Amino acid sequence: MLNISLIGYGKMGHIIEQTALARHHNIVCTIDQGEEYKYDSEAFLSSDVAIEFSAPKSAVNNIRAAWLRSIPVVSGTTGWTDQLPTLQDELKQNGQTLFWSANYSIGVNLFFELNRHLAQLMRSYDYDISIEEIHHIHKLDAPSGTAIVLANDIKHILPSKPTEIESKREGEVPGTHIVRYDSAADTIEIRHEAHSREGFAIGAVIAAEYTAKQAKLGKHGFYTMNDLLKL
Repeated sequence: MLNISLIGYGKMGHIIEQTALARHHNIVCTIDQGEEYKYDSEAFLSSDVAIEFSAPKSAVNNIRAAWLRSIPVVSGTTGWTDQLPTLQDELKQNGQTLFWSANYSIGVNLFFELNRHLAQLMRSYDYDISIEEIHHIHKLDAPSGTAIVLANDIKHILPSKPTEIESKREGEVPGTHIVRYDSAADTIEIRHEAHSREGFAIGAVIAAEYTAKQAKLGKHGFYTMNDLLKL
């Protein structure tokens, strides 16, 4: 049983709270925009781990605020990862812990692995590559962090093949990602479609359990879903 703080208390934060409680953890503190004073509260300082789902403009400050109190962080905020190398240097220097993923869905991370495998298979063939991602209208960043991971993995394996990303924002859909290979002869697609946000919440809480355990063992550092799932 963990003491968990939630940084960012919107729709995702509430779903993570329900999931954490169902797994018999305690939510000891919630911090939303304008509530930064809570970082020095007794409740936050009692945290074993903080789960951060906020906004791109505030994610780095939120992570650093938790680290300043020696609280390990699980972050799912996207749209700021150009600053991730800087944070990785900082955590090495200061003995802090960060678990970050563009997407905490177990299925999406298996999809990442499938995407890498398909790219390897396509090294000898001539196909145009594109990625389509569809999310709810409230998502602030475009393309999605998940689409960027998919594209970067393809680029690493097929550096000579450009990969276009098309972003769509509509309704309240949780998220769909399609990787498409087109040729004159045929089309190959792999697709992941989320049915609800619960899948992301379960993955985030499992990541929090993993991160808190690593920190308690003194194994500070940077972790991803590849570490958790042993991919």
